[in-house]
Amino acid sequence: MARILYFAQRSPYARKVRIVLNEKQLTYEPKETDINNKPPEFLSLSPIGKVPVLVDENGLVFWDSTLIVEYLDETYPQPSFYPGSRIERLYCRQGEELADSLIDNVVGLWYETRKGNQADFDTQAKYQSSINRILGVFEQKLTTSAYLLNETLSAVDVAAISGLGYYSLRFGHNWQQKYPKLRQWFEVLHQRQSVYSTMPKA
Repeated sequence: MARILYFAQRSPYARKVRIVLNEKQLTYEPKETDINNKPPEFLSLSPIGKVPVLVDENGLVFWDSTLIVEYLDETYPQPSFYPGSRIERLYCRQGEELADSLIDNVVGLWYETRKGNQADFDTQAKYQSSINRILGVFEQKLTTSAYLLNETLSAVDVAAISGLGYYSLRFGHNWQQKYPKLRQWFEVLHQRQSVYSTMPKA
């Protein structure tokens, strides 16, 4: 059977999986899913009703972007997005969780902003404060290495570029003035076909 990925074009969570699939040169059938009008076929695969969902060639079904990335890396190990040693792998998962937290906060800020006059300023400020804190951590990391874990592209970078791509889509690129190392990293990663081709469209 064909490998299938259920996704939404702007979803930063789905973008993580799309980047990894492209980097590993794994072919798949993309099924764009209307997350506001979810078809029964999709809901039968994803009990939480969220993208992405991967149906692999062997019939295995996985949802949750982080779990999918880990599954792909263990099943199709080249190129690898997690280090080999146990401690480095734990640090990678920790960094990936931080990048996922960035995504969660950006999405939360966007949904709160969409409320217009009904938006709660304190809630917006809370989300923005979390975003700034995480970007500061990543900026500091890039003063000592080319990527967010070590000197090679990892799951941390994949999650972070997906989060920053969505942040840029919704709120523009002003963040680049405050975080020059992140700006350079962002530009370098977008030279990769896997990253450039999955950019969210306005």
